[in-house]
Amino acid sequence: MARLAGRRLLFAVPVLLVVTFGVFAIAAASPFDPVKAYAGTAALGADEQTLDRLRANLGVDQPFATRWWHWLTSALSGDFGQSSVMRQPVAEVIGERLVWSTLLCAVAFIAAVLVGTLLGVLAARRPGSVLDRVVASLSYTLEAAPVFWIALLAIWFFALQLGVLPAGGLTDTGSEQVAPGQVASHLVLPAGVLAVSQLPWFTLYVRQGVGDALAEDPVRGARARGLDERTVLLGHALRSGLLPVLTLVGSRVPELITGALLVESVFSWPGIAAATVEAATSVDFPLLAALTTLATAAVLAGNLLADLLYGLFDPRVKFSDM
Repeated sequence: MARLAGRRLLFAVPVLLVVTFGVFAIAAASPFDPVKAYAGTAALGADEQTLDRLRANLGVDQPFATRWWHWLTSALSGDFGQSSVMRQPVAEVIGERLVWSTLLCAVAFIAAVLVGTLLGVLAARRPGSVLDRVVASLSYTLEAAPVFWIALLAIWFFALQLGVLPAGGLTDTGSEQVAPGQVASHLVLPAGVLAVSQLPWFTLYVRQGVGDALAEDPVRGARARGLDERTVLLGHALRSGLLPVLTLVGSRVPELITGALLVESVFSWPGIAAATVEAATSVDFPLLAALTTLATAAVLAGNLLADLLYGLFDPRVKFSDM
């Protein structure tokens, strides 16, 4: 396990280098002017000399490769630079928002795994039944539905029609403190929408995996020995059927991050979505590079976690062969 993790960490280094370099290259080719984004309306009446001085102060007058190398060497020492659009250090921008994005993604991911496993097992118990067809049809429908459409529909129904849940934000309007109860109530809709966007994949994978496991000889032998259906399902079929689901842990991380950005934007959730959008439109090189590096690291960590879980739960897989 340690060797596998070490190899993946070594592999992650060149990947992160290429990704960060690509961010600076793409941002440099962007039509957006970071100086005008920084100065705002004041840039409309400024002369070219003032804009040139501002470019020099922001460090955007240098070639993008020079800016990338300066950012990289500073980042290795823990200094991710100054965000021009947020007017504060990049580390503070991410630190203030990352905890809320992590909370949203963690709750949504756990809910999607638990509910998806339950629905998949119930559907796999009786293939072709009404419940199986309903679960499969609903999963394929949700799989094709855009997450922002689900979010808008949830706001319309639960917040506007029923009035049982807040439509957005982190706390109630006018609240001066971040109370756990308010955060929990405001978390229900965005986390639920994000979980629903991930739910079809886990449901269909569990349904297929458990269904195949129920048709295997070991499970048939367990039934022939007189074991009750609950023991056969939970003790034999479920463990074997969940193995393919472990591969989803890594593959769904990019979709989870993308979906979280859209959900945060729709629900005004104070995560990293707003910072990402502003960094991209304002060509905020340091912040954009740090956020992209963070997302890439999360994807690599998800893939590593999926491999480790697969090696731990599948006795046929050896870490030395991975």
